Amino acid sequence: MTTIKEAPPQAAEQAGAPSAAEIAALIAEAPVPRPTLLKTFNAMMAREFRVLRRNAIATFTRAVMQPLLFVFVFAYVFPKIGGGFNLGGSAAAGGVNFATILVPGLMASMLLMQGIMAVTFPLVMEFSWQRTIEDRALAPVPISVLAIQKVSAGAVQSFLGALIVFPIVLLVHASGQAPSVDVTNWALFAVILVFASLLTSTLGLLLGTIMDPRKMQMLFAVILLPATMLGCVYYPWSALHHIRWLQILVLINPMVYMSEGLRAVLTPTLPHMPMWGVLLALVGGTVVFGYLGTRTFTKRVLT
Repeated sequence: MTTIKEAPPQAAEQAGAPSAAEIAALIAEAPVPRPTLLKTFNAMMAREFRVLRRNAIATFTRAVMQPLLFVFVFAYVFPKIGGGFNLGGSAAAGGVNFATILVPGLMASMLLMQGIMAVTFPLVMEFSWQRTIEDRALAPVPISVLAIQKVSAGAVQSFLGALIVFPIVLLVHASGQAPSVDVTNWALFAVILVFASLLTSTLGLLLGTIMDPRKMQMLFAVILLPATMLGCVYYPWSALHHIRWLQILVLINPMVYMSEGLRAVLTPTLPHMPMWGVLLALVGGTVVFGYLGTRTFTKRVLT
């Protein structure tokens, strides 16, 4: 009589389990997770907006204070004490008041300030000895996409800063000193704002990757202050024709083209640069600064 032996308990438990070879085959054939560039980019932008929302009061105060003080002094205080300035003679003689000149100039100034401060200062901190940039660099995207995300976030803050300034320069003025603003082309106005925002943020990317954190005070003394004072913020570019060498020299300043472009669409009664020259400088500057900034950013991240 044949006796049937019972299987060991462990063998009985493992009777329905896959073998080690089958498990290895399942792992090898499993699809590799592939997060798309768009999803990763959107996640990084969502983080930027979360930080911006958390610092909304500080960002708003930073964007408002400088233009508010300029407009209050030059468009309200000066006319009240009899020191108002008019380009081309008195208002009765067809001159343009200073508030009209300030509208595009202060918007361009805010575009530059916000674009650089939103990109350069965080980058300098992230590239400091703590190297917090490495957390972002671990994202499953090329380093160049991270640079583009930095530029996009800075451009959004720059754009919002210019929109905040616009009503301030329109509403703060003395009686009879209201700026003469006439938006002749809203689409062109939007295009100039977008490319000016991109230009300042790409410049901020470049500066943030080449500047020594210990010399950040040089940013204001060597770059921001000269760019503002010689950026046609307080006067049209054509008014420099009496100082021809200076009129040519300031053409290396990106703010000149932002001021003149906004002047062309906001205050068409004032003389301004031809629009083709403005757009060429804004688009070309964005491409050049973006290319150089992306290269230096990639090099700093990888070293």
